[in-house]
Amino acid sequence: MSFRKQAFLLIKTLKNRILLYLVALLLGAGAGLIDTIFALGLAEVSDLRYLGHSRILLGLPVIGLLIIFGYRTFSPKAQAGMHAVFTSFFQKDSSIPLALIPLLTLSTWLTHLFGGSAGREGVAVQLGATLGDWLSRKFPFFSKQDLLIMGVAAGFSGLFQCPLAATFFALELFVAGHLYLRALCPTLIASFSAYWLRTSLTHPKTTYSLLVPSLFSMSISHFLALILLGILCALVGLGFSRCLSFLKKTCARICSNPYWRIGLGGIVLMVLLILAHHGRYAGLGTNLIDLSLHNGTIFSYDWLLKLILTCLTLSIGFQGGEVTPLLSIGASFGAFMGPLLGLPVPMAAALGYVAVFSSASNTLLGPIFMAIELFDPQLSLYALLVVTIAYAFNHNESIYTDQKVAPLLSFKKF
Repeated sequence: MSFRKQAFLLIKTLKNRILLYLVALLLGAGAGLIDTIFALGLAEVSDLRYLGHSRILLGLPVIGLLIIFGYRTFSPKAQAGMHAVFTSFFQKDSSIPLALIPLLTLSTWLTHLFGGSAGREGVAVQLGATLGDWLSRKFPFFSKQDLLIMGVAAGFSGLFQCPLAATFFALELFVAGHLYLRALCPTLIASFSAYWLRTSLTHPKTTYSLLVPSLFSMSISHFLALILLGILCALVGLGFSRCLSFLKKTCARICSNPYWRIGLGGIVLMVLLILAHHGRYAGLGTNLIDLSLHNGTIFSYDWLLKLILTCLTLSIGFQGGEVTPLLSIGASFGAFMGPLLGLPVPMAAALGYVAVFSSASNTLLGPIFMAIELFDPQLSLYALLVVTIAYAFNHNESIYTDQKVAPLLSFKKF
């Protein structure tokens, strides 16, 4: 090849790379803006729910019917949620409807306003992925898979404000045990772009300062306790994945009509939420996280009730994510197990927070970086141990049922 051709190819490669980075900036800024609007709206409806106390839960069945009507009227395909994201990633001719953004945002706000036990992070991931999918049609010469990964990271980062965790979560989300390192640089740019825009428009993320004992002061019994905590968190995450899958199939089999399913299921959910401490398990579950990390009152069954009610909420047709409830389940489970294992309660809660998320999502690096970005740096070594064990013992099951598993990983996990 002549020098002129080599120079031409180099210039073309640099031009495409620079354009990709500019698209990553645009994608991150767009996802960050959408996340900011979504988060501010979510905060408002959560405040309104607290003002309405448990009485507002009475509207849950009716609002469920409205959510189903909205999806079936404007974009039935948008209700596929994360399934649409994974399908678009693995099938070139598939796409995510742009209508998912307003429909998912509004339906999640309504779910939280009336007390559904659901999250927000899965929603943000879908919003970012939808934006990435749309940009892949505007820039067809770029890899759609790369743009989807960038969108997932930007959505996660813009809402949770953990850009490194968001980046590695996105890189390992679609195929467990495999990192799409070819997309690392633009994904980092998209993630930090979303993070910077969100923090410039709203207050910085909440971080938790914990009193973590020195690694060298821990005894053998403490290390064994950490290993056991990791195994137990793996089982909790695995239990969430299986419970969610079971309830979705069971609810669909018992009541195939989505209106009847969400109407009758909404009545059952409403009664359970009112009976269970008058809405203690409604919404995101951040109340349980705060109580767990600050030595508040945590009941031994908090994590289990939050798990069941979240799975029921999502199985009957209400909208929202799984991640924040998973974090609250993990934190409250860790706070419950801490005294039994001889570990400081806030430390055990923080480790449960990330380990259950790792197990249920079948991701490793994202939860580890989350521990580094949210908690005391001294916690990172403990998180590395507990999260790795939780990841190893989750039997390769995930809340993302369309997630594939790398061949190398299939025989390395228990």
